[in-house]
Amino acid sequence: AQYLRANYDVTGIVLWTAKDLAAIHTGRYEASAAEIDAIIQAARAVPGLAPPARPTRGPLQLDPRNPRYFRDSDGRTVYLTGSHTWSNFQDNGGSHPPPVFDFEQYLDFLEAHGHNFMRLWVWEGSRWSVQTRDDDYWFYPESPFVRTGPGLALDGKPRWDLQQFDEAWFERLRTRVAAAGERGIYVAVMLFNGWSVPAEIGGLSARNAWHGHPMNAANNVNGIDGDRNGDDSGQDVHELGNPEVLAVQHAYLAKVVDTLNDLDNVLYEISNESHLDSVEWQHHVIDWLQAYQATLPNRHPVGMTIPFPGGDNETLFASNADWISPNRYRDPPPTEGRKVIIADTDHLWGIGGDRAWVWKSLARGAQPIFMDGYDAAGYGVGGKAFSWRDPGWASLRVSMGHARRYAERMDLAFSRPEPGACSTGYCLVADGPGGAQYLVYSEKGGAVSVDLAEVAGELQVEWFNPGNSETHRAGTIRGGAWRELAAPFEGDAVLFLYEGD
Repeated sequence: AQYLRANYDVTGIVLWTAKDLAAIHTGRYEASAAEIDAIIQAARAVPGLAPPARPTRGPLQLDPRNPRYFRDSDGRTVYLTGSHTWSNFQDNGGSHPPPVFDFEQYLDFLEAHGHNFMRLWVWEGSRWSVQTRDDDYWFYPESPFVRTGPGLALDGKPRWDLQQFDEAWFERLRTRVAAAGERGIYVAVMLFNGWSVPAEIGGLSARNAWHGHPMNAANNVNGIDGDRNGDDSGQDVHELGNPEVLAVQHAYLAKVVDTLNDLDNVLYEISNESHLDSVEWQHHVIDWLQAYQATLPNRHPVGMTIPFPGGDNETLFASNADWISPNRYRDPPPTEGRKVIIADTDHLWGIGGDRAWVWKSLARGAQPIFMDGYDAAGYGVGGKAFSWRDPGWASLRVSMGHARRYAERMDLAFSRPEPGACSTGYCLVADGPGGAQYLVYSEKGGAVSVDLAEVAGELQVEWFNPGNSETHRAGTIRGGAWRELAAPFEGDAVLFLYEGD
C-alpha cells in the first residue's frame, strides 16, 4: 500500500520508472506518444474534470459587472486556467530542425484536464539559449522574417531581411490558435520574449541568445543594429530609443494582429519577462496595439507580465493592459478588480506551485496558470530534469480543471473575495440573481467556519476532496449567523455552499 501511494497518482498512472530516474540525471527525459496518451485518457476518467468542448464565443472583453474577469460575446463570464509549455509554437532542441512538438496531442492533454487557456510561447532568435551549453540548440520556425542573404548570420545560415515576412510562420500561428479555439481554449499570443535577447539573465549565461537574433547587426541585410550600447547583448531592442528597431516591431505587430483579428480566442502578451528597463517600451507597445486594433473589426485583450528580475507589480497596474501576470502571488492577495489577474507559476516559482495554490487563487479572485514542463523536451529553455509524472504536478493540473468547474458553477459576475467571511481566509462569495454562494478552501481541512449572517434561508452543503476528486453532498445548513462545518474526509478541502437545488 505504501508503494502504491508513493508511485501512483489519483488517476492510477505509474509515476516513477527506471527510465524516468535515469532521464532526470541526464536532463534529457522525453515521454513517448503512448505515455502521453495514457495520461490524457486517465485525466478524462477523473469524474467531472473535462467539460464538453465548447468553441470560444467572440473576443473577450472586460466584464463590466466584475472586472476581475473577462466575458465572451454571449455575456458569459469566463474563468481562465490552464497549462503552457515552451515548445507549443516553435519546436526547440538539440538539432536542426529540432524534434517536432505534437500540438494536437498537447490540445488533447489540455482538454482532458479541463483547461481552457495557454500561453503560446514565442522565441525571437534562431539558435542558442542562456540555459544550455548545447551549441546546436535551435528553434523552428526560426523567426517571422525571411532569410535571403547575401551573407551568413552568426548561426551559419543566410542573413534575414527584416522587411520580408515568412508567411509560413504566420500560417502556423493562425493554424494553432484556430485549432485551440475549436477546443474552447483561449490563447495568449506571446509577441516578444525577454529570454531571447540577452547574453545573461537571472544568473544564466550558458550561450549568448543575442547571437541568434535577427536584429543583431551581424544577422540582417538591412543594417539594423539592435545593440545600441555595444555590450554584445540585445536588451536594447526591448527599450525605446531606436526608431529603426521600433519600425520593424510595429510592422511585425500589425502582421500578427491582421493574421488573428477574426479569431475569437485571442489574447496578446507583450513580452515574457523582459528586463526592468523595458517597462516604458512595453507600455508603448500596449498603447500601440490597442490603437491599431481600434481600426479593425475586433479588439482582443492585451496583457503585460512582470519584468524579470526584480519587477514591480505597480508597473503592471499603471499600464493600460487589460490583464496582467504579477509576481509575489504565491499566497495571492484578494484581487480588487483593477486588472484581470492571471497568476502564472512562471513568474512566481519558475517551475513550482501546488494544488493548494490553485484553490487559493480561485478563492482570492485570481486565475491560475501553470508553466508545465510537459514532455520535458525543452531542456534548453526550462525543461531540464522535469518529471511530468510527479504527483504534485499531476494534482496541480487536475485541480486547475476542477477549479474551473466550480468557477463556472458560481455566478462569477457577482463574486468577490471575502477573506473575513470564513475562518481560513480563502473565501469567494457571490450574491447574484441565483442566490448566495460561498466557495471556501481549507488547506488543513477539518472544521471550517463561515459567516452566513446575510443569508435568510438554507444553503446546500457540498464538500470536494482535491486529493481524490470526490464530491460529498452533506445536506443543508441554515443561514443567519456564523456556522461551523466539518469536512467528511482528511486533508485539504473545498467547501461549496449555495442556494437552490
